[in-house]
Amino acid sequence: MGAVLTGNRNIEYWNEDCMIGMARYPDKWFDLAITDPPYGGDDAIGVQDGNTHVAKRTDYKLFENVAPPPEYFEELFRVSKHQIIWGANHYKNVNLAGGRLVWDKKGTVFGRAEEAYLSMTNSVNIVEIVWNGMLQHDMKNKEYRIHPTQKPVALYRWLLANYAKPGDLILDTHVGSASSLIACHDLGFSAVGFEIDEEYYRISRERLENHMKQIRIEDLLCNQN
Repeated sequence: MGAVLTGNRNIEYWNEDCMIGMARYPDKWFDLAITDPPYGGDDAIGVQDGNTHVAKRTDYKLFENVAPPPEYFEELFRVSKHQIIWGANHYKNVNLAGGRLVWDKKGTVFGRAEEAYLSMTNSVNIVEIVWNGMLQHDMKNKEYRIHPTQKPVALYRWLLANYAKPGDLILDTHVGSASSLIACHDLGFSAVGFEIDEEYYRISRERLENHMKQIRIEDLLCNQN
């Protein structure tokens, strides 16, 4: 399974089914869960329930597009005090009445925007971070895409800055590309993440560890000046 542990910012990352992982934690252990599970149905990639698939124009590894069962949401709500759940407009087997976040990614083929459920409010918020093919929010520091549903680190930094409090423990049940864990590391949040796919776990953990190393090198150089 394996985990990454780092100094005063404790990032645990497990190659494990999140249902097994969450069962180890008591009620309301995590302050905030930020999750991006498979949507199922006709999602933004344009595929059908249960099919192994991948977005066209890419060479990403195939994965199953099956929405989590009701038991997943029950366990997620049990172990976390608050939740941000991407794909809120896709899930038919859970009541996600509450607040909404609309991420305007300036998209085209795969949708102009994405929607997330916010448990901590009943209002609707909007964030604009460009993520459209070759176009990204920060073109000088473009992110290399390793996962078909990858979201930018900048988006997770924004979520943490706006909806997490200092000292909060963060949970991500479907880590995918590790953008969420990178953002947690950058902003000083402790986090626990799960990724069930062995290959995606390997390459996303490598991405996370390389980022941590780079940050440590930059900190060292700054301290020397």
